[in-house]
Amino acid sequence: MKEVKSKITRGLPFGARIEACDNSGAKLIRLFSVKNMKTRKGRLQAAGIGDLIKCTVKKGKPDMRKKVVWAVIVRTKKSFRRANGKRIKFEDNAVVVLKDEKGTPKGTIIKGPIAKEVALRWPTIAKIANSIL
Repeated sequence: MKEVKSKITRGLPFGARIEACDNSGAKLIRLFSVKNMKTRKGRLQAAGIGDLIKCTVKKGKPDMRKKVVWAVIVRTKKSFRRANGKRIKFEDNAVVVLKDEKGTPKGTIIKGPIAKEVALRWPTIAKIANSIL
């Protein structure tokens, strides 16, 4: 994973329900862990744009339901600050489901835009994205 120069605000806490924006078969997922997230004792983990998360599928195709999957957050409602001073936020929270930890997307199409920070950190996701903001 490449380092991101932006100050990413972690707007999705532990237990957040997020929509999947790809055609992997998952519709709604629940976040339960963030990769490489260290916190103080008693504090819940939270995730932001470009973070690799572990989650369970709550709604979707029957073969995908109740499975533990890896995903990357591509859009959040919570605004974050870019290195040039601009603040960016999206209309919804969205993730892309992955096949494995390495970053290969499970789906072949991503609906809606993704953040530039995600495209820099995850080039395989950027290849199948329609638009990058």
